Amino acid sequence: MSPTLRRTMSSHLFLSLFSIIMVYPILWWVGAAFKSNEEMSSPSLFPTQWLWSNFTEGWVALPKYTFTHFYMNTFELIFGLLITSVISCSLVAFGFARLDFPLKNMWFSILMVTLMLPNQVTMVPQYIMFNAFGWVNSYLPFYVPHALAGGIGGTFFIFLLVQFIRAIPKELDESAKMDGCTWFGIYWRIIMPLTKPALVTVTIYCFLWNWDDFFGQLLYINSVDKYTVGLALKLFVDSQSALPWGQLLAMSFLSIVPALILFFLAQRHFVDGIASGAVKG
Repeated sequence: MSPTLRRTMSSHLFLSLFSIIMVYPILWWVGAAFKSNEEMSSPSLFPTQWLWSNFTEGWVALPKYTFTHFYMNTFELIFGLLITSVISCSLVAFGFARLDFPLKNMWFSILMVTLMLPNQVTMVPQYIMFNAFGWVNSYLPFYVPHALAGGIGGTFFIFLLVQFIRAIPKELDESAKMDGCTWFGIYWRIIMPLTKPALVTVTIYCFLWNWDDFFGQLLYINSVDKYTVGLALKLFVDSQSALPWGQLLAMSFLSIVPALILFFLAQRHFVDGIASGAVKG
């Protein structure tokens, strides 16, 4: 056996073992979603008896509300954030990439500095401000920052789109101007269609990060009627002394299904957006 083949086989063996270690918790989680409470301490990955009832009973386990209600709340929140974030971030990115205005480089540098600012630094002043506005226990603390190109990942989205837009030839803008197109017309009719891969990347990131934003939702949403799926899961712990682990894990598994579906459906565009931004930027 040649040294090169030996190194290759060793590398593959190491990666395979490491992959098994990384995947094991996920496999245990999936198997535990079908287990009874008595089997939760079992070292086996999969149950002796598959309890599909964990999904049906878990869906209606909480008093007054089913997970249909919580999913509707979540999609209402997330889709609103997607629309506002994509439009606002693309507009800001278009301005930095195409327009000339005073102190443009300074403002862009300040924007980039905020990438290094931890969310914990702004969390308290934001809560005080939104509480003074009377926005606590509503979705406005999420909608308004995203509509102003803020919110989760806003700066990163602007940077990604700026790099992508700068790679688009400016001759297209000049041709559109000669045909009487306004700056907004250039943005809407030329830049937006050409930045589709980057916009898909922004959409996926925005969906995933806001879907997983448990702490932000916990901070601003107090009413169970407005709870998202992530907040609804904690009601299993609060509502009963005997925690139904099977139902909780079954519902937590279902909570990631929309994110998985979105990623796999848009995976090609997602990779194109990252690759194009890296090469062209």
